[in-house]
Amino acid sequence: MIMDKKYLIEENTTIKKMANLEEIAWINKKEKDYLEYEKALPISDEELKEAEKRLNRFAPFIKKVFPETTDTNGIIESPLEPIFHMQKELEEKYETKIPGKLYLKMDSHLPVAGSIKARGGVYEVLKHAEDLAIAAGLLKLEDDYSILANSNFKEFFSKYKVQVGSTGNLGLSIGITSASLGFEVIVHMSADAKQWKKDMLRAKGVKVVEYESDYGKAVEEGRKSSDADPNSYFVDDEKSMNLFLGYTVAASRIQKQFEEKNIIINQEHPLIVYIPCGVGGAPGGVAYGLKRIFKDNAFVFFIEPTLSPCVILGMESELHEKINVHDIGIHGITHADGLAVASPSGLVGRLMEPILSGGFTVEDYKLYDYLRLLDKYENKKIEPSSCAAFEGPTFLLKHEETRKYMEKKVGKHIEGAYHICWATGGKMVPEEDMKNFLETYLK
Repeated sequence: MIMDKKYLIEENTTIKKMANLEEIAWINKKEKDYLEYEKALPISDEELKEAEKRLNRFAPFIKKVFPETTDTNGIIESPLEPIFHMQKELEEKYETKIPGKLYLKMDSHLPVAGSIKARGGVYEVLKHAEDLAIAAGLLKLEDDYSILANSNFKEFFSKYKVQVGSTGNLGLSIGITSASLGFEVIVHMSADAKQWKKDMLRAKGVKVVEYESDYGKAVEEGRKSSDADPNSYFVDDEKSMNLFLGYTVAASRIQKQFEEKNIIINQEHPLIVYIPCGVGGAPGGVAYGLKRIFKDNAFVFFIEPTLSPCVILGMESELHEKINVHDIGIHGITHADGLAVASPSGLVGRLMEPILSGGFTVEDYKLYDYLRLLDKYENKKIEPSSCAAFEGPTFLLKHEETRKYMEKKVGKHIEGAYHICWATGGKMVPEEDMKNFLETYLK
């Protein structure tokens, strides 16, 4: 530890509340107006556009290998759905006001991997495959990429290995995509990963290595194993810019969905987005893309469990990856398994400093309460981890910190706001597991 944890807890009110497992609303003090940091952003518009072009190049392959993408011609995308009944119930149950309109971005139902990780994870594996095939003279950018499904490519990729450390959903996206190309795949999984996710990966020929420890240990051992093999490629959720780029594409995709629904984002109609957060990669990439497009009319909040608020801790302490929740006495074990991460991504935390509006923490029991409301009033089912997003709009105006922030930033225009809760996973949850989630009562 660089800084004495006792000092942190005693001198920083926010960190003291987190150490006491209190729900908090947090405002990022380093956020800047878009024009102040636009030119200093480390990823250019050209790189963002190239990421989208790469996914378009792979669309014929994806369509061929994953028939569920036939209707979208191989484009991996999720619906954007209004949840106005849910909005009304949240207002009544929690005696709050959610001005504007509430929508659900259903990355919980993305094809291929059924979670937001289908964006970054699929993208990184595809880019690695493209790089290898082009370097070997087997592929040109002008080719119809459906040829990648041919046996000669599978034989070529079988000489290479892809590894990843995961709490579950990233492992699914990496494992499923890599196996479809022919790679040997090893997924290093933490103890809190769901059994059905491990079973699904093994059924697809993926080697799953389990650890009794947490996510950090799975990543550490996966990285070590991959570094020892020259033919192995490690997908690093804590440090990968390729993963990050894959997530950024979500922003241009949702912009098209806004246009289709005649939703206009401007000063009078601000966009307020709430994303569940683990290590930070997926929500960070989405936030980055949204700010590039919607600039100061977009406000992004990360939502973390009170039992593992690593990104807020990293950003508030300014120590980023050099601090973890154990340092302030939190064990990090949470029902929000996809968010059960002790140390944040230093890469993402630093990228978010000028961008992120803030965050919230949520107690585990509420995840199941939100899940039941969504199922009852909207007939939609997502993972408990995904339900963390609902803490944002529900308590945006109930916490003094975030209420004052929104009054300052948008004032009366909050009445015209579009609130987007980003559902990060859930499609692949087995029926029996989902039934158990809906019947889980905590506290």
